Amino acid sequence: MPAPAACAETPVKDAATVAVVRDGPRGLEVLMLRRNAASAFVPRAYLFPGGAVDPADGDPVLVARCVGWTDDAASAAIGVAGGGLAWWVAAVRECFEEAGLLLAHRGDGRRIDLDRPVQAARFAAHRDALNAATVTFAEICEGERLQLDVGTLHPFAHFITPPGAVRRYDTQFFVTHAPTAQAALHDRREAVANRWIRPAEALERNARGGFVLIEPTRASLEVLARFAAVEDLLGAARSAGRDPDQLAAAARREEGVRITPTSRADGRG
Repeated sequence: MPAPAACAETPVKDAATVAVVRDGPRGLEVLMLRRNAASAFVPRAYLFPGGAVDPADGDPVLVARCVGWTDDAASAAIGVAGGGLAWWVAAVRECFEEAGLLLAHRGDGRRIDLDRPVQAARFAAHRDALNAATVTFAEICEGERLQLDVGTLHPFAHFITPPGAVRRYDTQFFVTHAPTAQAALHDRREAVANRWIRPAEALERNARGGFVLIEPTRASLEVLARFAAVEDLLGAARSAGRDPDQLAAAARREEGVRITPTSRADGRG
C-alpha cells in the first residue's frame, strides 16, 4: 500500500460522468453500470457511465460538432478558463463507449436510430473499434457526419476525489434524458451488467448491503431521488441558469469537493 505522502501526490485527472434518466412505470429511473470485479478501480460498484477527459476530447473537430453549448458558456458553467466543451464531449463519448448510447444526430437533423438492425450493427462496430483504440471518436463523428447533442447534457454536481486515494478525479456530473430508439448495453469489459433503477431503490439496496456505491454516486442519487419524473429534473436543471450549484451545492473542504443535496434540488428554492 502506498505511503500517505505518496497517495497525497496522486495526480488529479479531469473526468466526466453522466446520469442518463428515463421515466419508468414507478417514476424516474437512472441507468447504472456494474463494474467488473477484476477492475482496479471500484470493483463491483454501480456507477453512471463516465471516465477521464482525454486530450482528444478537446479536438477542434469535435468541438465544432457540438450543438447546444458554446465553449465560453460551457467553461463558465463548470468554472474553467476555457476548453469546457471537452467535458461535454467526454460525457458523450464515455456514454457511447460504456453504455452504447449515442447522444448525437445527423448533420441533416436525423436522430441516430439504433433500433434499425443495419445501422445498429454499424455503430456497434464503431463502438468496438473505439474501445479497442483502433479509431478515434472524431473519426467516427466525421465519417457518420454526426452533431453531438451536448445541449441535452446539464451539469448538476462536482466531485474531487480526496487525497489518499490510489486514483483521483476532478469529476463534473451531468444529467440527460435517455435517447429514443436506443437500448443501453454495457461494454462487457469495464462494466459487466447494466440496470435501470429508481434512485431511491438504489439507495435502499445500498443501505441493505450488496449494492455497492461510492460516495459521489450515492450523493448524486440523493439529488435525483427528489424528482418524480424526468421533466421535473430537467426543468429544474434548465431553470437553474446553467449554474450547477442551483441543483447540488459543492461544499468545499480540505479533502476535496463533495456534492450535497440542497433544498433547490426539488425545484422549489
